[in-house]
Amino acid sequence: MDLQEFIENFSAEFDETPEEMFKAETDFKSLDEWNSLTALSIISMIDENYEKTITGADLRGYITIEDLFNYVKTL
Repeated sequence: MDLQEFIENFSAEFDETPEEMFKAETDFKSLDEWNSLTALSIISMIDENYEKTITGADLRGYITIEDLFNYVKTL
């Protein structure tokens, strides 16, 4: 699993947010487009691309994309 690939997959779940907004240190919950549907899309993306299961509570526990990436790597 590669961080840059994870960021690209993560950003693909957003329709209106420019790609340059997505960096390892991005606080994803502060993005204007972040909402409960986006959270579900991220959960689904992680399941489909990495065959890992996370919950909404898991997402709430992380701030940056890299934090979430590191968590997914441990599963």
